[in-house]
Amino acid sequence: MTEYEEYYLSPARQLTDAETKLVWKKPLSHKVGEEERRISKEIKRNWNRGEMKIANILLEGDAGSGKTQLAKALSANFGLPYTKVTCFADMDKSDIIGAILPVISSERLERMDLADQSVLKALYESEGFQSATEVLMNVLGVTPEAAALKMKQLLKVAVENTEGEAVEYRFYPSEIVRAYQKGYLLEIQEPNVIRDAAVLMALNSALELDGSINLPTEIIRRHPDFIAVITANRSYAGSRPLNEALRDRVQHTEKMDLPTKEVMIERAMAKTDYRNEQVLDVFADTIIVLDKTARANAIKGVAGMRSYFYWVDAVAGGASATESLYHKVIYKITTDSEEIKILEDALKSHHLFEDLNTAEIDVKKNEFLTPQRSGHVEI
Repeated sequence: MTEYEEYYLSPARQLTDAETKLVWKKPLSHKVGEEERRISKEIKRNWNRGEMKIANILLEGDAGSGKTQLAKALSANFGLPYTKVTCFADMDKSDIIGAILPVISSERLERMDLADQSVLKALYESEGFQSATEVLMNVLGVTPEAAALKMKQLLKVAVENTEGEAVEYRFYPSEIVRAYQKGYLLEIQEPNVIRDAAVLMALNSALELDGSINLPTEIIRRHPDFIAVITANRSYAGSRPLNEALRDRVQHTEKMDLPTKEVMIERAMAKTDYRNEQVLDVFADTIIVLDKTARANAIKGVAGMRSYFYWVDAVAGGASATESLYHKVIYKITTDSEEIKILEDALKSHHLFEDLNTAEIDVKKNEFLTPQRSGHVEI
C-alpha cells in the first residue's frame, strides 16, 4: 500500500483500464502539503456519514497557488479518475449537460467542409468515454470555450445538411455529466466567470449531495463517488464573487495562499533539481515580499509559486538573478511603471536587492549546482 491509499474511498471499486489512466499519478516532485492532508482526512472520515458527507470542495486563491495541483493530488489519494471543466463567461446549459447532434449520412458528410468533416467523424467514432467538448479540443487543438462555440456551429451545419431525411440523433454528454454519472473527481475551474444565471442554477442543482441532472434522454443521479473540486481565483480579471448558492453547497473550503518558505524551497528543489539553498531562500523571500506588496497596493498581478519555479529554473540555466527577476516575476505582476516602482521600493526596504546581488555572486561560483539537472517537472 502506498502512503496515500489509506484515503481510498471505495477500495473495492473496479475501474476500467481507461479510467485507471485518469487517476492522477503523483510525480516525484510532488510534496504533500497541510491542505492536502487536512482535506483527505476530513473527506475519508465523513465519507459514509450520510448528510455529513463532504463531496464538494472549494479551493480559492490566486493563480499559481496550487489549486489544480491539489485537486489532482486528491484524485491520487482517493483513487478516483480526475477530469476537469474550464468555465467561461458565455457558457449555456448545453455546456453543462451536453448536446444532441443529428447523424449525417456519409454522402452529405463528404460534401461538407473538411474541418467539419473531421470533427463530425471524430464525434461519430467516439465511444462515449470522452465528452463532446474534449473530442473537439483534441481534434482542433482549441480551448474549451472555442470547442463549445464550434459545437454550436456544428449543430447548425448538421441541421442544414439533414433536411428532407429521416434523421438519427445522438446525445453527447458534457465532461460534467460524464464525471457526475461515472463517479470521478471533477475540477470545476472558475465558475465565478459564468454570466448566465440559468447555467449557475443548473450547476447548483447538480451539486446537491442527492442531486440529479435532467438530460434530453434521461435523468441521471449523482454517483456516490462523485467529488466536485471548485477552483476559483481571487480578484481575477473577468471574475465576480462566487455565487452564494454555489458556495452554500460546498462542505469544505481552503483559502489558498503561498505556502511557507520551507515548503516553497522544498518544492522548487523537487521541480527544478536546483540545490543552492542560499539562493532559493533569497528568491522565496523576494516572492513573499512582492506578493504582500501587490496585495497591499491593489496591484492585480500575482507573485506565486509558478513565478518562483520559473525564476529558479532560469537562474539554474545560467540567467542573471536580478535580470530574470523582472522577466519571470515582476513583469508578470505588472508592467505599469508606477506599480513597478512600488514593488522595487518594497524590495529595497527589505534589502533584497543586496541579497540578490550576493546570490548572483554565489550563482556565478556555481558551488552548489548539481552536475545534471532533470529539467522541468510538471508545474
